[in-house]
Amino acid sequence: MPTPPRSPRSTAAPQRRPQPTARRAPRRPAPPARRRRPRWGMRAVTTLSVVVLASAGIGHAVVTSLDADIARVDAFKDMKNRPRAGHGMNVLLVGTDGREKISKAERHKYRLGGAPCHCTDTMMIVHISEDRERASVVSLPRDSYAVTPPHTDRTSGKRHGGHPLKLNAAYAEGGPQLTVRTVESMTKVKIDHYVEVDFTSFMKTVDVVGGVQICTADPLKDSYTGLNLPAGRHTLAGGQALQYVRARHVDGASDLGRMKRQQRFMAALVERVTSSGILLNPMKFRDVTRAVLGSVRADKGFGTDEMLDLGRAMRNFSPSSSEFTTVPIGRMGYAVKGVGSTLKWDPVKSERLFHALRQDQPLSAHHSRAAARIVSVAPQQIRVQVENGTGTPGLGRRVDAALASTGFRTTKAPRNAAARDVKRTIVAYDPRWDRSAKSLATALPGSELRPVKGLGPTLKVIAGADFERVRKVRAEDPGQGEFGVVRGDEVACS
Repeated sequence: MPTPPRSPRSTAAPQRRPQPTARRAPRRPAPPARRRRPRWGMRAVTTLSVVVLASAGIGHAVVTSLDADIARVDAFKDMKNRPRAGHGMNVLLVGTDGREKISKAERHKYRLGGAPCHCTDTMMIVHISEDRERASVVSLPRDSYAVTPPHTDRTSGKRHGGHPLKLNAAYAEGGPQLTVRTVESMTKVKIDHYVEVDFTSFMKTVDVVGGVQICTADPLKDSYTGLNLPAGRHTLAGGQALQYVRARHVDGASDLGRMKRQQRFMAALVERVTSSGILLNPMKFRDVTRAVLGSVRADKGFGTDEMLDLGRAMRNFSPSSSEFTTVPIGRMGYAVKGVGSTLKWDPVKSERLFHALRQDQPLSAHHSRAAARIVSVAPQQIRVQVENGTGTPGLGRRVDAALASTGFRTTKAPRNAAARDVKRTIVAYDPRWDRSAKSLATALPGSELRPVKGLGPTLKVIAGADFERVRKVRAEDPGQGEFGVVRGDEVACS
């Protein structure tokens, strides 16, 4: 059996009203948000908020006034030979680097120095199902290997044939149009709406909603962004939330780890907006939407009628309605002359993923979960030997079965401990596997952690007289299925 991981040493979018199916007329693009990296999450959630509020009957006038605040961009001008429209709606959410709008003091505080790169920092496809009951979010790594379609360079005016580049560079070379064309060429998914978001509206929106709650099993520290979060539950205000979604140096996962944190934040934001009463408070809702829409760009096809129609269809949207994943990577560090190190998508898995979007299929089966505590090591990775430290017959079997049902890899062969008068349950562990031990102890409320050098990768639970139950626990990123999908209700705090 695989050896449990050691601890580090010492350690949605707007759209036109849904129409029948494949025969329906192509939908026009959704509301874009201004550029910048985190804005994508805010824009999608704000859009959902707008339409849900509208569906609650809080006023056509409120929604109409919001329409006037959205800056427009023609992301689909003169586009031909596009993919066939599928079912549901697809929105390309783009976060661009627009730090020049941040005050000098905030740029210094949140480590936003340097010149803007005029490229996309974050990119994802948000698919809203035909029945408006599910949102599937697929992150597209900015360093993805891409080949552009033939186009005219928006800076030099020169005509280019298709050529390789990193996906985020398409924006600098050809703006929203080349970005959409490149994504459509790579995914064969027709984009219905385009949205850009930026740092400023991201920070303002998080502050207006009263902060967003994030839970982390391990400390997160990134000297580049200034992020410094101890393990536990935190309510992040705008600036700190920006550090959280931008951090790339908290672990070895770099951009892929950052995208998982962005997905987790997006789910937490949906939870905050849908459960706090903001959608039912016209004044609060107005403040939130103005904060976001002041720095957003959207395509011309997303207007008041589209927001109202979508709102009526999505009034029951919640975190459990959303699912998140990243396009499957087949090769890391794929070197391309003149481009550098890129990420090459897995051709087979990525095609299956985008086929599911085109066919309006969920990316994974929905397994409802009871509330569970977040731990740093998944139970499925932890090997456990149970011993009965009391004179109570069958206690060892009961503890073993309870741990196994929660996901731990027990030996299924409990035995009696040397001492039969143990009052407090003990988790004995080799110090090299301390993270696994802490995760196991979380599942056994009140248990005592006891380091034992040389014990090896199998942890030992000595059940004491105090044993009552095994608490459900889950890893921070409980990816399911072929694409490592997580649902909004699985990544939010329990």
